[in-house]
Amino acid sequence: MSALAPTGVRVPVPRRGVARWLSGYLHMLRFEAASQRDWLPLLLVVELLIGAGMAIMYGFYVSSVPPRLAAFIVTGTPALALFPVGFVMLPTAIARRKLAGSYDYVRSLPAPRSATIAATASLYTVLVIPGAAVSLAVASWRYGVALHISPMIVPAVLLTSLTAASAGAAIGHGVTDPMVTSLIGNLIIFVVLLYTPVAFPPQQYPAWLVHLHELLPFYNMAIVLRAALSVGLVADVGRSYAILAAWTIAGLAFAGWIASRRR
Repeated sequence: MSALAPTGVRVPVPRRGVARWLSGYLHMLRFEAASQRDWLPLLLVVELLIGAGMAIMYGFYVSSVPPRLAAFIVTGTPALALFPVGFVMLPTAIARRKLAGSYDYVRSLPAPRSATIAATASLYTVLVIPGAAVSLAVASWRYGVALHISPMIVPAVLLTSLTAASAGAAIGHGVTDPMVTSLIGNLIIFVVLLYTPVAFPPQQYPAWLVHLHELLPFYNMAIVLRAALSVGLVADVGRSYAILAAWTIAGLAFAGWIASRRR
């Protein structure tokens, strides 16, 4: 026996154990993909505007771009591209459901709520990759920077994308007012573009601000991606991986806790 979602995706009546969770996850992944298909072109446009667009604009701000600064700008581009999708557009999509009155319906589907959150985070984790790759290629061409891509690019991209998606899910489910969700998203973009050492060396920022960002996900996302795309620009990557893993676990756990306690 199964329930039929508006998109035509059948969600099975819960069974037990791991099989129930995996079945619910797979069906909700299909449901989320069908629900977000109209957003996909916009997602790519936003990634390119924030990622490649800002990388190109930074060149206008600095009259002469030395090779080291160019390498920082280019290797920071993927992080700039994925920030708006996970941190802004994912919570915005959840807020839209609240405004449309479909949020409670999705929560009522016969699938574990943790599986629903995991499906949403997984979808947005995958969606950011094409735009980030194109943005990186455009920035590399613009500044003539040769990349040194290592196999660590795979875990770096997956972890940073999942970190952004899990934080976005925590914001979307944790903030009850859609207007506040929108304000938080705008604040994140403002902070990232102006006050976070993503596209520029941390030495150009006040020491107290760098120390603060060492505990936040934005700077550490840029660190792990930069380490996988270059040689000699960053160090102590293991610490950044640990911090991102902690943020990812905390985001998913908080979103799951909020979703499970709300009635």
